[in-house]
Amino acid sequence: MKTLNLKNKIKGGLVTATLVLTTVAAQVNDANAQSVKNVVLVHGAFADGSGYKALYAVLTKKGYQVTVVQNPLTSLQDDVKATQLALDKQDGPAILVGHSWGGAVITEAGNHPKVAALVYIAAFQPDNGESALQWLQTAPPAPENGVLPPDDKGIVYYDKAKYHAGFCGDISKEEADFMYASQGAFYAKGFTTPITHAAWRDKPAYALVATEDKSIAPEIQRAMYKRSNTKVTDVKGSHVIFMSQPEKVADVVIQAAQGK
Repeated sequence: MKTLNLKNKIKGGLVTATLVLTTVAAQVNDANAQSVKNVVLVHGAFADGSGYKALYAVLTKKGYQVTVVQNPLTSLQDDVKATQLALDKQDGPAILVGHSWGGAVITEAGNHPKVAALVYIAAFQPDNGESALQWLQTAPPAPENGVLPPDDKGIVYYDKAKYHAGFCGDISKEEADFMYASQGAFYAKGFTTPITHAAWRDKPAYALVATEDKSIAPEIQRAMYKRSNTKVTDVKGSHVIFMSQPEKVADVVIQAAQGK
């Protein structure tokens, strides 16, 4: 009888220990899944940080601390510096997100020690020694594309008549008009500046391909992301899917934050 009671006590103790270990493991997994709560957003050319308002709203409602970089668009180095300043102020690890030209920026700025992972939204992803322009020239432009040659100051503009159809065809005309009016002046030398240290070689990378993109051809996006072994999600939409479909973009940012 005493032997039976002892066996029952041992069995009960093992069950309790197993439950405790399972609970602790679940808590650790939850903590790991939520370990990155900071997101830093970098905009591209022919735009500014205000375009991220919808994505900002989705992510902040889910508990993320979001910073929007107003990169000056004056050079790759200047945009990288602006991004690094934003990363310096983060209180822990961050997911660094870049759209379009912003992809080149995060490729360089992503070497910052606080960057846990990179997310490319229809964005350039050059390798060491490569520029954004090199990749842009690997496929013919769509008829809707309205990128103009640099002016006498070296600034590149987007043809206003083509901006809605060529850049942001799946948002309203009113939104497109505001986006055009609020864009920064993009200096062409940024497009031709090569990357010195591609952060995606050392850190996890995620990307969204905009399948209806008229500004960076989807085949260019796919070629870059395949080469780098980036985890890719297709989204049917224009170059500004972060505006037209912020929930889908937020899902990928959250996957990166959770290391999935």
